[in-house]
Amino acid sequence: MNLSLQATGTRNQLSDYRVLVAPGLHGSGPEHWQSRWQRLYPAFQRVEQPDWEQPDLPRWSQCLGQVLAEDGRPTVIVAHSFGCLAMVHRAAALQADNGSAQPIVAALLVAPADPVKFGVSAAVRRRLPFPALVIGSDDDPWMSAPRALHWAQAWGADFRNAGAKGHINADSGLGDWTVGQQWLLELLDSID
Repeated sequence: MNLSLQATGTRNQLSDYRVLVAPGLHGSGPEHWQSRWQRLYPAFQRVEQPDWEQPDLPRWSQCLGQVLAEDGRPTVIVAHSFGCLAMVHRAAALQADNGSAQPIVAALLVAPADPVKFGVSAAVRRRLPFPALVIGSDDDPWMSAPRALHWAQAWGADFRNAGAKGHINADSGLGDWTVGQQWLLELLDSID
């Protein structure tokens, strides 16, 4: 079942924004919900990394920055795992470079990788200057729900617990993950 992200009843429509998909390690294969969303919504654009197997925060953040610079439209980021950390890092760099100018207007951060495991805590301990929603899982091997809540608070983001969904990836068997699509719609309503 496909939930239309152009659903009526939301104040802001997703078509009002550029949507960038920022996968984590291994690039979100064809059955990952991010890839499925891209098939459902062809306007979604994937941020490609030069090496999906090497979690290099500065490099991944720089790639995201290059894609952001290609188009000045207000942008919503849909990130997963290490892609969440790259998004937070890029948002902080943009804020430092531009002051209040920020092309990112909202972020859905799903199953973020634990910054401690990658030794990047200091680089991503920044409050986001736009609405964000962190989705965690009770049995995520990359970051427990309490740790995800901790980072959501550090980032100034709202938090939702998806229940026992593992790393909220293809192995979780989510299909088109309509609940996630609904949370994305709710996030849109928080954009000023």
